[in-house]
Amino acid sequence: MTIFFGDTLKAEIDERVPDLIATRRDFHEHPELAFEEVRTSQIVAQRLKACGLEVQTGVAKTGVVGILRGEAADAEARTLAIRADMDALPIFELNEVDYRSQIDGKMHACGHDGHTAIALTVADILSKRRHELKGNVKFLFQPAEESIGGAHVMVEEGAMQGVDGVIGLHLISALPLGLIGVRSGTVFASADKLIFTVHGKGGHAAMPQFSVDPVVIAAQIITALQTLISRETSPFSPAVITIAQIQAGSAFNIIPQQAQMLGTMRAYSTEHRAHLIRRIQEVASGIATAMGGSCTVKIEDGCPPCVNDPAMTQLVYGAAVATVGEHQVETGEAVLTAGSDDMGHFLNAAPGCYFIVGTQNTSKETDYPHHHPRFNIDEDALPTAVEVLTRAALDFLRS
Repeated sequence: MTIFFGDTLKAEIDERVPDLIATRRDFHEHPELAFEEVRTSQIVAQRLKACGLEVQTGVAKTGVVGILRGEAADAEARTLAIRADMDALPIFELNEVDYRSQIDGKMHACGHDGHTAIALTVADILSKRRHELKGNVKFLFQPAEESIGGAHVMVEEGAMQGVDGVIGLHLISALPLGLIGVRSGTVFASADKLIFTVHGKGGHAAMPQFSVDPVVIAAQIITALQTLISRETSPFSPAVITIAQIQAGSAFNIIPQQAQMLGTMRAYSTEHRAHLIRRIQEVASGIATAMGGSCTVKIEDGCPPCVNDPAMTQLVYGAAVATVGEHQVETGEAVLTAGSDDMGHFLNAAPGCYFIVGTQNTSKETDYPHHHPRFNIDEDALPTAVEVLTRAALDFLRS
């Protein structure tokens, strides 16, 4: 059951909005790529220490963990984790704004600057309420989400030890400003990198009968892989296989020795993911062998799907309704995305909920897709996100 705080919480957030926006813009101006978030993590650690949290740095190389201990907590008190990712992307920013990236070729094109600023604001608010907290809050500032590696390492290094529940959010430009997406079950797909190396027999392009053409084999494999979606996947279990890069050959009249293909596979359940990984290898190898060549398949483990726990989802749903009203909370398929996020590692370590907050506003040109050089967020979404996270945390520790 959601606790209503009247206007008190909103007032606390309102007075922090200028700093919230300034912090987000500072991070936006100084983007850092995966496992390079040195400046960002230093600022995060300084801010958390100023709030009186216990701070651990160097987690997963550049990650930061801050622990807020509730003064009303007893020996059996629960601990909630709040996660925010910090890394940027190798993209040249095209936005003409005062706070555009100062580093050419690097850009916060996915909203992680906002996530970090939001979590710092929540930490500040909750630290001022530590006397009423009947439990603890562990803030996880994660590196390297974009390279799909930071969350796994943080979990391996013990960041989720003692955690009873975990929540996090993603700012989403596909969802209109003012809407919050909260849904039980899978909300983000898994992601795995596919690397195919097709081996043939090189020769003259004018005499293909003396060769085994790896380019033709690769083409057959690409076509056949789509049947794993259209013929081996239930229409109620969506999945994606995309081959996005092909490399082969050195000249127009030479059949090469080999061809390489790179792609990605996305699925919404652990079982379906495992099935597709097995079948991708069988199909690629079988086709190559049948055509006189061979194919080695390397599948680099990406991240599992993000699966929300029903009870934690209900907790966040209540906080979202208290923040924006029931009519502004989306629980349908609009919440689903074939995009991936390694938040799934945290959700596998403890029951949790990963929700989305809309930032799309065409009048402010914040409707560009994620990873686009003109991606931006409507900063009016930031205080909304702060409020949902804060309410959910207070409700979790009071329940």
